Amino acid sequence: MHELPGHILSVSFIESLKNADRWLFRKINQDWTAHFFDVAFPLWREAITWMPLYIFLLLLVLFNFGIKVWPWIIGFIVTVSLTDQVSSHVFKTLVQRPRPCLDPYLVDNIRLLLEYCSSSFSFTSSHATNHFGMAVFVHFTMRKYFGKWTSIFFFWALTISYGQVYIGIHYPLDVICGALLGTAIGFLTAYIFNARFGLPPLRSTQKPIVKL
Repeated sequence: MHELPGHILSVSFIESLKNADRWLFRKINQDWTAHFFDVAFPLWREAITWMPLYIFLLLLVLFNFGIKVWPWIIGFIVTVSLTDQVSSHVFKTLVQRPRPCLDPYLVDNIRLLLEYCSSSFSFTSSHATNHFGMAVFVHFTMRKYFGKWTSIFFFWALTISYGQVYIGIHYPLDVICGALLGTAIGFLTAYIFNARFGLPPLRSTQKPIVKL
């Protein structure tokens, strides 16, 4: 019995992975649907929707730690910048995977819940990378003071990432790998921040002035 050459097995595995990815995409985009999510997810992914959260985070750290918290603010901005740049300008440029709304296997059946299909590449999802990077950075730098409540940011990142598949602009693998990439970057920036800087002492020595 002859064994298949390694490159054939590799191609077969990649094709199987793509087929599984398309199958799961169809389930999320076409079968596991509800009118509420059709309305909610296109809005849920928009930065303007989350502007109050970003303002709340800024006020949270300023009220609790004072102006000396500026290294944390810079660390947060660096995390967002790194996740966006690595996802958009490294992985998308290298992989060059078309979005599902441009995939000839899916284009006739897809439910595109936006008014347009972006011409940028699909892998990795920058939304997933950015939001998981932010969630991990916030969690590992602030959990000492705010405990389990910082885990809420993972739910926030997860729902935004899932919504990218639901509305038809990313495959599941795009958001899974984007989430892993964002997690790695967020953990790295949080580790460097905690090792080199750390949050300053609370303005109130007893407990946070403003709780999550």
